[in-house]
Amino acid sequence: MSNAAVTAASAPATNAGKSIVARLGAAFVGRLVIIIPYVWLLFFFLIPFIIVFKISLSQTAIAMPPYTPVLGFNDGISGFFAGFGALNFDNYAWLTQDALYFNAYVTSVIIAAISTVLTLIVGYPIAYGMARAPATIRPTLLMLVILPFWTSFLIRVYAWIGILKPEGLLNQLLLATGVISQPLIILNTYTAIFIGIVYSYLPFMVLPLYSSLEKMDYSLIEAAKDLGCPPTSAFWKITFPLSLPGVIAGCLLVFIPAVGEFVIPDLLGGSQTLMIGKTLWNEFFANRDWPVSSAVAVILLLLLTVPIVLFQRAQARAQEQDK
Repeated sequence: MSNAAVTAASAPATNAGKSIVARLGAAFVGRLVIIIPYVWLLFFFLIPFIIVFKISLSQTAIAMPPYTPVLGFNDGISGFFAGFGALNFDNYAWLTQDALYFNAYVTSVIIAAISTVLTLIVGYPIAYGMARAPATIRPTLLMLVILPFWTSFLIRVYAWIGILKPEGLLNQLLLATGVISQPLIILNTYTAIFIGIVYSYLPFMVLPLYSSLEKMDYSLIEAAKDLGCPPTSAFWKITFPLSLPGVIAGCLLVFIPAVGEFVIPDLLGGSQTLMIGKTLWNEFFANRDWPVSSAVAVILLLLLTVPIVLFQRAQARAQEQDK
């Protein structure tokens, strides 16, 4: 057989081999893209959660760290399994017996819910105005919304102390204009907490709303007006329902971190503010009760699982609508 015939006969086999390698490479890359997020969640969420949960099952001790380790491998595998007999849920039972923790959870949820509603009321007109603005200036408006992220979160909260304190900028302005005759007491109140949360988390509300409103077909509004629908009715019957995915996403993005907020209540709310974030900090650093503080953190995470699941479902519905 000639060399040309041999080459022609081996060409299909070579091409088939290359196609198999290409398919395997594509499959490997596809699986790698999926595996990377799971590995990230494993190392930065699941493993830390397991460590915190393990500490919550231990007992406080005068040591460093200040608790008795459980489920350790110091005595080998047999010691690890033997440690299950020393596990107890006394810390979780303690949380149900002390009204402080229940009140802290309830107060945190109420403050987060009110703050979320206020953020929605403030953020929706901003997002709507951005979506209806000329396309040439939308990137500039979007940059102005993101601009606060370029500054430290702690510095921005500290700035509100200078604005809200009795001799601060707000009271000085109101006194100079004659609106009030004596300084308002805003700092170290729940009003200051609401202001701080709304200001700090406003971009998290505006961005999802803007994304939903920008993609909306505004010819539907024009058609409604042509049929005699008033602007207010057109908004509630067309605009707002179509923007619901952005509303849900924005509300959850604000509500979830606001429940466990610590910096804003500590700096703007004062020492009398009762929120679960401050309670957790006090148990961990002031009382040095790591097992109880870990139990508080575990329950807080479980409480936030519900809105997180709702957020994921809202994202899935939004993606289906985009398709």
